Amino acid sequence: MEHLIELKNVYKIYQMGSEEVHALDGVNITIDPGEFVAIVGQSGSGKSTAMNIIGCLDVPTSGTYHLGGTDVSTMDDDQQAEIRNKMLGFIFQQYNLIPKLTVQENVELPLLYAGVSAEERRERAVRSLGRVGLAEKRKNLPSQLSGGQQQRVSIARALAGDPSVILADEPTGALDSRTGREVLGFLQKLNEEGDTVVLITHDNSIAVKAKRIVRLQDGRVIYDGDASDPKAVVRPEDAGNEEVGA
Repeated sequence: MEHLIELKNVYKIYQMGSEEVHALDGVNITIDPGEFVAIVGQSGSGKSTAMNIIGCLDVPTSGTYHLGGTDVSTMDDDQQAEIRNKMLGFIFQQYNLIPKLTVQENVELPLLYAGVSAEERRERAVRSLGRVGLAEKRKNLPSQLSGGQQQRVSIARALAGDPSVILADEPTGALDSRTGREVLGFLQKLNEEGDTVVLITHDNSIAVKAKRIVRLQDGRVIYDGDASDPKAVVRPEDAGNEEVGA
């Protein structure tokens, strides 16, 4: 079976004055359709750089990245934008909802930019809101929703484009612990329904909600395996060994 996501020997090198910084140092990651994978690491581990490459927001310095069998590592900005719109659904820490638009209008907005017809936009938005339990709130404004509900709207917005991959970057970072658990529960539910979910986080307690953990440290993969394996989680006494950087 062809991998949905394949990073092969990926390096990302930044020039900081006279110094080279290896944000990613020979990373190999494969993700198959239907997986729920957490990419986890402390600040400076390379997880955000990995997310940017997986999300077609950046390209490797060297190595290759295939998404759905297509080599996207050498694409220009316009080509990457097209791939993002067709294949990726983003969920960020901040909900990025437009205050003056209704919930349904917020979900429809990316589809409007993509040239989807009004009728299909409405159908997709209502269907996506139904999947996150918010169909009855579709006429509300974001200010009339709780933080957890607003994040669920952002999940619905990601789903409306029918993406191959849901890419969630610290999706519970702006939420209290109870609401954060609810949002993670929705991501688990989506995965159980067949969606591919890639979760980016620094938090072990969130990472273990995935089925598989890829742990980065100093730009390298130091663990890749089952989230239920005790080795997947850094013990408190070992946490200081993970370099914390900018």
